[in-house]
This record gives sequence, C-alpha cells and structure tokens, in this order.
Amino acid sequence: MIKAPKGTKDILPSEVYKWQFVVETARKVASLYNVKEIRTPVFEHTEVFLRGVGETTDIVNKEMYTFLDKGERSITLKPEGTAGVARAFVENGLHNLALPVKLYYITPCFRYERPQAGRLREFHQFGVEFLGSSSAETDAEAIVLAKSFLNELKVDGVKLYINSIGCKNCRSAYQKALKEYYAKRYDELCPLCKERFEKNPLRLLDCKNEQCGELAKGAPSILDYLCEECDTHFTKVKNYLTALNVEYEVKSDIVRGLDYYTKTVFEFVSVNIGAQGTVLGGGRYDGLIEGFDGGNHPGVGFALGIERLLLLMENTGKEFKAEDCVKIYVAPMGEKAYVKAMELVYSLRNCGVKAETDHMQRGVKAQFKYADKIGAKYVVVIGENELINNSVRVKEMATGVETEVSIDNVKEFIINA
Repeated sequence: MIKAPKGTKDILPSEVYKWQFVVETARKVASLYNVKEIRTPVFEHTEVFLRGVGETTDIVNKEMYTFLDKGERSITLKPEGTAGVARAFVENGLHNLALPVKLYYITPCFRYERPQAGRLREFHQFGVEFLGSSSAETDAEAIVLAKSFLNELKVDGVKLYINSIGCKNCRSAYQKALKEYYAKRYDELCPLCKERFEKNPLRLLDCKNEQCGELAKGAPSILDYLCEECDTHFTKVKNYLTALNVEYEVKSDIVRGLDYYTKTVFEFVSVNIGAQGTVLGGGRYDGLIEGFDGGNHPGVGFALGIERLLLLMENTGKEFKAEDCVKIYVAPMGEKAYVKAMELVYSLRNCGVKAETDHMQRGVKAQFKYADKIGAKYVVVIGENELINNSVRVKEMATGVETEVSIDNVKEFIINA
C-alpha cells in the first residue's frame, strides 16, 4: 500500500474547514493592518537560505531538503518564509514602493526533522514581514498584529515573551562573555552545543537538552551588554507595548533559531501543546536585505505554524466556524426528473444557495439517507407525478415539516427560507 511520506499529513474534507477558518482570520487581520499578500516559490536556490537563514543554524545544517535539479543547480524546498520574501523584495525592486512594505504569506514549508505533536516535515506557515523601517514602533506593530490574530481566534493561555539580542556591535562583546562562561563548563555540554560553542555561541542558550538548559540559567544576560542604541530601541518597544496594554515578560534567553535576527525578538508561548510550546515567534532582522545585496532596508516580522496553532486550539476546546451545510437536496426519480433536478440545482447555485442532487442513481430512501449525512436542511423529491402536477413537497429535515410548493416557486421558497 502506498502511504503518505513520514512527517506529512493529508488534510481531509472533515478537517479542512478548520484550516479555512484560520486562513480567513489571518487574511482579515492582515487586511486591517494594511498588509498585502505575497506568494513566493516553494523552492529557491539553496544560496537564498545559506545567506538568509545562516550556515550555522540547525535548519541549514540538518533540516533542509536540498537537491540538484536537471541543470545541476542546487535547489532547496523552502524551510521558512522570510528568506524568500527578502529575495523577492530585492529582485522585484519593492523598495521603490511606499515604505514600509508590509507583506504576509501563507505557504507550505519543509524541514527534515523528527515528527512530533504539532511538528511535521511538511508544514504550513502564516507569516508577516514589515520591510524598510528600523523604528521601534514597527516592532511593536508586528507584535500587536500577532496578538490581534491570536485574539481573533480566541486563543487563550498564551504568554508573550520579548528580548533584545542586540546588534553586531554589542553582540560580539556578549558572545565573548558567553564563551568565557561556557568554556569552564564545556565538558557538561551536549555534542551539538560543543559544535555551537565555536560556530554560534548565542545558540547555546536555545538548546532543548535538559542539562544545557540548566547551564543556560546561569549564563550572562545579553541585556547587560546592549549598546546605547539597542538599549534605547528595546526600551521604546516596551513602552509602546505598555501603552497598548499588551502584557509581556522580558526573557533574556530568547535568541530564536535563525542567524538573521537583530535587536527585538519575541515569542508567544503556550503550555497546552506538549513539548513544542512556542506558538508564534519573530523579531527584527536589520541586515537580511543587505545580505542579498539589496541595500540597507531593515525589517521585522513573525511566523507561526498553522498545524501547531490548530493543535493548540483543539487541545483547549476552541470552536471553529463550521462550513455551511447544504441548504437543499433535490431527490429526482426518473430521467425527466433528473433533468429538472439539475436545472433547479444549477439555478439555486447561481443565486448563491448551496444545493446538491443525486449522482449515484439511488432510490428515494437512499437519497434521504444521503441528504441526512451531508446535513441538508431541506429535501425535495421530484418524480413523474410532481412533474405532471407542477407541485412538490419541501421537507425540513430537522422538524419533518413539509410544505407544498409549485416547482416553479421552489427556488424562491428556499432563498427566503
């Protein structure tokens, strides 16, 4: 038997309405903030992610789906959304638009990692990027937009954590202090963190290993090493969030897993989805566009995994806006009745009424069972006698009440029902 690849999941009709609800909410909130949609390719030249995500990250080192195409070019399925948006911003000259350019995307992403609750090898991201502004106000707006989205979905029990990881100027001093701290405890580090010690010591704070987590609690705080500019920027972000009544907690060990982040980083975290508690994460990335030879165009944004969000919503008993049921099922009996049923259903659909009819040559009893399964509100049977008399009985399934209506008036009756 052919099965879906490990770490992938079919989204069946019985579940897809939940996805539609989340996506419709994302589009609605993005529109309120004047954020426009962008769609970038599912795969990019591998260099996009080497430059954008960073060669020392777990994503690039271990998780990317990379292959040579028939032209011997190295191609990678996108592991995250921001790098592709940055590439598109530069290539298409979006810096010539009114700044900041505010974009959102809903896209599949791919990472080769161990599947677990809320984490798959093919997953879907909703992300937002504000490009062209270096202001703390923009950071605050990105955070508030993220919170507005979660609020609109009525997602409770999620806490906002923020931090600043500084800029290149102040981060070098902090990394030196980190290495001095961890050098004395090098033998206690996990094998992965021993690699990180040399390549990217900031990532030592983000290790999921329990022993490394304990070591991180005693590490120096980045907040003690911020330069004046970064400290002022972070203070402004906090002041804006306070003014907007957004509750937050400063957590100095948040560093995020991607190399492009600078200054503000943030996470919305829940305890209701198992090991992977981060629902949404993001931050500022002032050097990303410049890394694509696109000039000095700073940015800030966030992304969330839709699968993980849905898991959280299901675990906390959130209700989803269900798909509208079929309003009327037309049950034909006989060849002429099938023609009339098709005409009636087609006419109703053109008026925006969700209607269905038989395609399986079922008997009347079987058609009523089918109508009940699909949740039809009304059923009308059309046979030879109904055609001769130009009259049918419209049955309301919930109450069993039947109303006699002329065939010519069925459409008007259902529209007004």
